[in-house]
Amino acid sequence: MNYKMMNYLMGKMLGVEGLLLFVPGLVSVIYREETWYYFFLVAGALLVLSLIMSHRRPEDTAIYSKEGFVIVALAWILWSLFGALPFYLSGTIPSYVDAYFETVSGFTTTGSTILNEIEGLPRGMNFWRCFTHWVGGMGVLVFVMAIVPLGEKRSMFLMRAEVPGPTCEKLVPKARSTAKILYGMYLALSVLEALLLLAGGMSLYDAVVHTFSTAGTGGFSNRNASIGFYDSAYIDGVITVFMLLFGINFNLYFFLILKQFKEVVRSEELRVYLGVVAGAIALITLNILKIYGTPLKAFRYASFQVASVITTTGFATADFDVWPEFSKCIFLLLMIVGACAGSTGGGMKVSRIILLCKTISKEIRQTLHPKSVNIVKLDGKRVPDESIHGVYVYIICYILILAGSVLLVSVDNFDFATTFSSVLTTLNNVGPGINLVGPTQNFHQFSAFSKVVFSFDMLIGRLEILPIMMLFAPKTWRKRF
Repeated sequence: MNYKMMNYLMGKMLGVEGLLLFVPGLVSVIYREETWYYFFLVAGALLVLSLIMSHRRPEDTAIYSKEGFVIVALAWILWSLFGALPFYLSGTIPSYVDAYFETVSGFTTTGSTILNEIEGLPRGMNFWRCFTHWVGGMGVLVFVMAIVPLGEKRSMFLMRAEVPGPTCEKLVPKARSTAKILYGMYLALSVLEALLLLAGGMSLYDAVVHTFSTAGTGGFSNRNASIGFYDSAYIDGVITVFMLLFGINFNLYFFLILKQFKEVVRSEELRVYLGVVAGAIALITLNILKIYGTPLKAFRYASFQVASVITTTGFATADFDVWPEFSKCIFLLLMIVGACAGSTGGGMKVSRIILLCKTISKEIRQTLHPKSVNIVKLDGKRVPDESIHGVYVYIICYILILAGSVLLVSVDNFDFATTFSSVLTTLNNVGPGINLVGPTQNFHQFSAFSKVVFSFDMLIGRLEILPIMMLFAPKTWRKRF
């Protein structure tokens, strides 16, 4: 373990968070809110800590896979711990556990909340909640790599440990250049959405915070009724489209920029993703037609909720908890599937589901024809055995963590639907569940212990298990590999 380089990088990352905290602090100043002081206080403390930790660059700057996973895990935990301080110190969220839950939910783009009265929050605090979505959407480390030179020597290990999905590839030879390209596309889509929301009648503040939440597929809103507050088909449509766009692998946008349209068309994950979305919208539209009366209105609400759930955004324009059980079951399945690899969405990822189905098909063919040669392909390319093995490991760990978390949270003695869906929605970074954690409810009624479990689930879900689990492995901390 290269502890000196790890300490150096952690210092840089804390310094970046300190700079980011000045943004909501300035928002508080603009709206003449006293909470600016707490943002600047925490920002100043982080900058001082950053100078202490990273004042000297180590001679050995090499980092390997093990260091990459540990740095990513610690970065997300520390960013959440310090990011919660403005909420707690200002008294906006009196309990630090609640403040930590809210901040983890923000950075991991989960969107679950413990707040009952959102519109009463200072604008600077609401801005910070939604801004954490935007920063965490593409990844804390990817953001830092895009603006701070961390050194190219094996820095791709940082990106691979953080970017969601079975694989992570460089778009260009240098990892930092890849990070810049990713955030450039991310910023361009964000600006476009904000402009379209402004055209729909949203105020500048509302357009910006909702763009942050849509881009990060997080779901925090500054309105108690979420997007339903605006009751606008135009706004629903814009956000529906952008939720789906941010749920697509960003590598495909890069191919579009390069005019490599065949690579986009060849993407099996994209085709399956769009097919699942279209199928879910059609089935739910038919299922809720009696509730809304007209096919167009049913389609409007079905498409928004489907886009929100499969991309794990968590916005709501309707309380789908009162919809028929068939629709709710579809939503639970969509929570598990999630968006595409390399997107800002959560869940298992469509690519993993495809690989799992293809592997099952391969095993059936192998059993029927033992002498035949069967390989698993994705987008016309052979999938390495280690990638398939990684999918197996991920799914096994996922099931074990899901079962263990449900058991731990059950001590609060809520009904099974509430307990199960609360764990499922946090582990998959979705936001709302069903029953007591439905679209119109929140997580305030759970105990502090359960909120810690949920926070752990949100982090482990966003970082896709391995980085967090490695923190608890004794071999991780040995100096030798």
